[in-house]
Amino acid sequence: MLYTLIVIVHVFICFLMIGAILLQSGKGAEIGASFGGSSQTVFGSRGPANFLSKLTVFVAAIFMLTSLSLAILAKQRTFSSTVIDLEHKSESAAPTAAPPAQPAGESHSAPADSPSTGH
Repeated sequence: MLYTLIVIVHVFICFLMIGAILLQSGKGAEIGASFGGSSQTVFGSRGPANFLSKLTVFVAAIFMLTSLSLAILAKQRTFSSTVIDLEHKSESAAPTAAPPAQPAGESHSAPADSPSTGH
């Protein structure tokens, strides 16, 4: 349950970080100024750089924490991932049973004190 919740948060943070990075403009890349328009935007001239930079740092920190948490939880989970692991666990889990007893009427070896017929 906890593992699934962290995976969901991790995927959401991934998309949020991608969006925050893609919304940032490169240094000196003011497309509005190149077409003669004003460089004023919704956040102001320096607003988006500060807000998006802080958002990116915050989201990256959460991304690193969720990545570390998922790595620790994945190491603690015990499950067989290969055929060799499955065979090894099934051999160790099965108790060693004694060979089945032979029926009393049938004997495959002759008793040592019985006379041998023949030669």
